[in-house]
Amino acid sequence: MNKGSLIIISGPSGSGKDTVLKKLFKKMPEIEFSISSVSRAMREGEIQGEKYNFITRAEFEKMIADDALLEYNVYCDNYYGTPKAPVERCIASGGEIILEVDVNGAANVRKNCPDNFSVFIAPPSFEVLRNRLINRGTETDEVIEKRLAQAKNELDRAKEYDYIVVNDDLDVAVDELKNIILSERHKIDRNSDILAKL
Repeated sequence: MNKGSLIIISGPSGSGKDTVLKKLFKKMPEIEFSISSVSRAMREGEIQGEKYNFITRAEFEKMIADDALLEYNVYCDNYYGTPKAPVERCIASGGEIILEVDVNGAANVRKNCPDNFSVFIAPPSFEVLRNRLINRGTETDEVIEKRLAQAKNELDRAKEYDYIVVNDDLDVAVDELKNIILSERHKIDRNSDILAKL
């Protein structure tokens, strides 16, 4: 059986990573998505088990105590984290699983799960990023400025990743991410079964 892998995806707000991943999963439905656990209330339009599993604070703290998370953090007084079991199960079965996480979470995951490679989704320019956030029309100027300040920090840490995909043309970005994954599938250390047969 081929060795499985965890694919870490990060990028600043406005880089379009959610849209890239949505199109990627249509092209590569065999890849799993790591569903995060969160202790906040479900928002309108969200579906339990789609992107998040909504659990109580007490349930989340039990997961921390049981060492059941690859990484977690606190944001706006709520816990967000990545359960270990689904990731480990997918990798053990030779599959691939994508984890969308911020740069801090990615650093923690690299320590706790060595069978990974990471891709940073970047905007074509900081000005394009600013315009995307403004054109959403969903946030105040103050929130946009906070997101842009955070984006600068995230862009400074892009060098921590194995690959970078610039999301200028959506279809090109999706194809580039797909090609990275296909390339990783053919690495020698992920194909020991083929070598054994030879």
